[in-house]
Amino acid sequence: MIDIKNIQEIKIIVGDEWVSAGQSVRELHSHDESFHTPVLPDVVVWPHSTEEVSNIVKWAYEKDIPITPWGVGTSLEGNPIPVRNGISIDFQEMNKVLAIRQEDFQVDVQAGVVYKELNKTLGHHGLLFPPDPGAAATIGGMIGNNASGIRTVKYGATKDYVMRLTVVLPGGDVIHAGNRARKSSSGYNLCALFTGSEGTLGIVTEATLRLVGLPVNFMAVRAVFPTVLNATNTVFQVMSSGLSPSAMELLDGKVMEVLNRDRGYSLHEQPTLLMEFNGYSETGLREEMACVEEICQENACSFLDKGIGASERSRLWDMRHLTFESIKRSHTNLLPLIMDVAVPLSRYSEIVTFAREEVKDLVAYVFGHAGDGNVHVVVMDNPEDKGRWARVEEANRKIVLKALELEGTCTGEHGVGIGKRQFLEIEHGESLALMQRIKALLDPKDLMNPGKFFV
Repeated sequence: MIDIKNIQEIKIIVGDEWVSAGQSVRELHSHDESFHTPVLPDVVVWPHSTEEVSNIVKWAYEKDIPITPWGVGTSLEGNPIPVRNGISIDFQEMNKVLAIRQEDFQVDVQAGVVYKELNKTLGHHGLLFPPDPGAAATIGGMIGNNASGIRTVKYGATKDYVMRLTVVLPGGDVIHAGNRARKSSSGYNLCALFTGSEGTLGIVTEATLRLVGLPVNFMAVRAVFPTVLNATNTVFQVMSSGLSPSAMELLDGKVMEVLNRDRGYSLHEQPTLLMEFNGYSETGLREEMACVEEICQENACSFLDKGIGASERSRLWDMRHLTFESIKRSHTNLLPLIMDVAVPLSRYSEIVTFAREEVKDLVAYVFGHAGDGNVHVVVMDNPEDKGRWARVEEANRKIVLKALELEGTCTGEHGVGIGKRQFLEIEHGESLALMQRIKALLDPKDLMNPGKFFV
């Protein structure tokens, strides 16, 4: 436990107003969007610089106090829950865009910058940071989780845009990993090591990110199919046809039903694909649309809603981004277990079919980033009902094991956190021992976001 004397010592580092042990503040930092049991930190700290983070970590490490970084708490696997109490380091105040390097297609940011706000700023310069996890995540959180989202099929995940990192190591030392060159063969790729490590090896405080040019024209398509198999076959054919969608999302009929009920839409309550294409030429997009329409018709598409322009694109993705909130609002007395697996694209139909069959007796919704083989299953239930929840967890286990059998992964984008620790040995085999050795080398006291990754 952190006592009053400890709190006074922390206040010397960051200032009185940037430290709180208040009950409501601690409760806010005790949970994320998942069902995992909340755990209160002893104290919450809001640093303003890498130097302050370094001094906090150095102080805490000397006193054997656990440290858990906090972005905005939108994660879904218990990633920022301080399972051993200690200090929650909130990056809300480290939210500056430090430099926009327009000619280099790069931006320097602090870890607390929210990616949606970043893209609003970048848009004025004709630039875009492509990963789009949907929720209002911070850059630090996205790097910690290697977040991706709806644009992954064309642009890749966060790891593909991290060029340089400033990291506070256990004990408080600060390192600068990577560089601003577009390619390098120099040394170990430490940026890749810290990206996706969920703060277990060190805390990212600043980053240089690669950017892309903001697309000029957009084509949005909503295609409705009689069965999920028709929809997933369409995904494979579009991807193998030479077309280059910037997003391709699958929503099953139950998702469309809940959107209609919650948002007042009048959508077809059948399996649906949402697709986006972008490019320089509107004429070229119309030609792509003709090809997409032909593929959809070959797969028994019963309705096709299409349009070109930013407003059509916004209309399409408003629907997708509201999905999780609509599901939660439709079951206010229940909590979600969100499954997140990914498989090779050729096995996507198989994992979706398996998942739908596995949860048919549950309150469950299937959707996902179809273009990159990522499927989400949201099950709404009551963790207090042990019998019911055991059934939910068993469904989760079976779906994860099926994804691994299909040479996929237990988590496509939500990270390991608390919820996926049990599957790492199955997925990684003997290489998990190497991960544990790296963790022990960098964090011998196991104080950096403890309780994550390893059982």
